[in-house]
Amino acid sequence: MEIAWFGLVVLCWVLFSALEGFDFGVGMLAPVLGRDDHERGAAIRTVGPVWDGNEVWLVAAIGVTFAAFPDWYAALLSGLYVPMVLVLLALAARGVAIEFRGKVDTPAWRRRCEVTLAVSSFLTAGLFGAVLGLATTGLALDPAGAVVGTGLERTLAPLVSGPALAGAALGVLAALVQGATFLGLRTTGPVRERARRAAVASAVAAGVVAAGVGVAAGGTALRSAVVVVLLAVAAAVAAAWRSEGAAFAAATLGVVGAVVAAFTAHVPVVLPSTLDPASSLTISGAAASPYALTVITIGAVLILPGVVAYQAFSYWVFRRRVASERVA
Repeated sequence: MEIAWFGLVVLCWVLFSALEGFDFGVGMLAPVLGRDDHERGAAIRTVGPVWDGNEVWLVAAIGVTFAAFPDWYAALLSGLYVPMVLVLLALAARGVAIEFRGKVDTPAWRRRCEVTLAVSSFLTAGLFGAVLGLATTGLALDPAGAVVGTGLERTLAPLVSGPALAGAALGVLAALVQGATFLGLRTTGPVRERARRAAVASAVAAGVVAAGVGVAAGGTALRSAVVVVLLAVAAAVAAAWRSEGAAFAAATLGVVGAVVAAFTAHVPVVLPSTLDPASSLTISGAAASPYALTVITIGAVLILPGVVAYQAFSYWVFRRRVASERVA
């Protein structure tokens, strides 16, 4: 049951990363690819009906980690407290920018909301990439499984490390590739054409950075994730001018592969210790009691299928392309 719940934790993080990845990419690209108010609004409307549903998987990922692996949750979120708080603030700003963009009918107000959306999307993608990079390479855990250090130094110092900066760069670039391919798939007119070009440019940039990080990472777990990203963005470049669906699928596959590789690189260890390997957290050591796992399994069986069904239905309802050109 511990292995099953570990798989479910990884699945929730994968769904959040893959679904929110193109949300963040669209948020960053909408003010750039849209040359006027109408075009920018068309780009944002591609994620308008689904972004909040995608964000539910963050709640699910955090909740499942807390319920099934409380020690892992405690070490990861306390050790990365500041970046996670910044993520929550950026997500709040993004939600406000999307929902309030149409509340005041002036170009200046909409432009401010679009800038807020772009900045908050950039910060969220970068911070999540940094957190994933740190979770892959490990934190300074003591024998009790707690992060060593006090105050802000404990949570801020890791953010300027090599793994965090590499993860942040790859997180932003992966979101840009996903966002560009998604806009190419979901829009018509000038935004679609610009998105197709942006997909190629961002995929090439992601491939170059991924290759550099892979060489620098050497034999670490980060290299496994980077290789998957590199292969997927190469596929995205090849597919961008032939099939928009294939390009988006390739970009999404890269994100999925990177997250899976990051979480499973040290199995059965879920969070390595950079101080002493003996202090690392394992699946069995960080898991809740068998009784607790049994109880939450019942809840998961009752709740998760409904969440998946609702989200699949919403994507089906809003499956049509959004016109970025002006039509009668």
